[in-house]
Amino acid sequence: MTTPPRPDAARNATPYLYGAELEAVGRVLTDGQYGHTAVTEQFEQEVARFLGVPDAVATASGTAALHCALLAASIGPGHEVIVPSMTFCATIQAILACGAAPRFIEVNPDTLCIEPAAVLEALTPATRAVLPVLFGGRAVDLGAAHDTLHERGIAVIEDAAHAFGSYSGSVRVGNTGDLTCFSFGPVKNLTCGQGGMVIPRNAKEAATLRELRMLGVVASQAQRQASTTYCVKGFGLRYQLSSINAAIGLAQLPKFKTTEVTRQELWRAYRAALHGAKGITLVDVDVDRTVPHLCSVRVEGREEVFQRMIASGIAVGVHYPPNHLQPAFAPWRRDLPVTERAGREILSLPFHQYMTKDDVHHVASALKDAVEGKRR
Repeated sequence: MTTPPRPDAARNATPYLYGAELEAVGRVLTDGQYGHTAVTEQFEQEVARFLGVPDAVATASGTAALHCALLAASIGPGHEVIVPSMTFCATIQAILACGAAPRFIEVNPDTLCIEPAAVLEALTPATRAVLPVLFGGRAVDLGAAHDTLHERGIAVIEDAAHAFGSYSGSVRVGNTGDLTCFSFGPVKNLTCGQGGMVIPRNAKEAATLRELRMLGVVASQAQRQASTTYCVKGFGLRYQLSSINAAIGLAQLPKFKTTEVTRQELWRAYRAALHGAKGITLVDVDVDRTVPHLCSVRVEGREEVFQRMIASGIAVGVHYPPNHLQPAFAPWRRDLPVTERAGREILSLPFHQYMTKDDVHHVASALKDAVEGKRR
């Protein structure tokens, strides 16, 4: 078998495998049980232990995690969910799947994350949840709004798809007392191929989440196999995490310290290489407390710069086109000038663990040339 070439800056993102994943999947395939099994439950337990939380509920994807979390918080028709427009469309689709409405708000232009003042300003009598997006992996502190949100019974549901392993203060994201949702998709900090996780606020919520993600069935696979019946307690969806995907996550988790250090070093290398570059602004991720998922910059004339980078063989991306400008979400559009400007300027640089510092310097040099070429 020919060894494939090492992925470099020609890929914007790519899964990083440590080597044990193939054997882990092989064991599950050999066992012949591919659904939600004890392997999935072991993954839940290991993630909870890693984060330092009492429980974790695995789902089929990060989107499924968000949908289940919103349902567990009793979000439904007639309710509004405060959310940034600067996120992947999955965040908004999860809100709509509950029958609720997104209320888009501005982000901090330096971090592309929401802040307490914008949340408080956007509150209406219909507000039932706030859904901060931890852009690039950076924790979001809504402490200044906490008392108001608590008094009004408004849930905080974190979209931490980018932020597995990051810190909020002295504890990892997921310990904040909010409903927290992770994604373990193909290019996330920890990958299961596909998968997600919800960190519940209490035992009752954990039980609700487990019903929701398994079609309302409360018995485990082992319990169902030992009985002639099972109980469907209420509404649910087929959102469980397969043991195949859980096995990949279990193989990844023991190596996460390497993931953390490597991604931080890669981001710092970009910061050093772009220091002082004219016309290029690095989106801050608070790297000392973050396991970065993206390395994003803002540049004027982004369209031309994008095309120049692609032509030079460097796989830049855009995370994300603002959602309030999308046709699907037109009924909830608001004027968001800060977000709209960010949407015109944002550019995601190649960022994955196969990259070297030489790759970073190559990307940074090409970006400076592309920006300078646009300026001339």
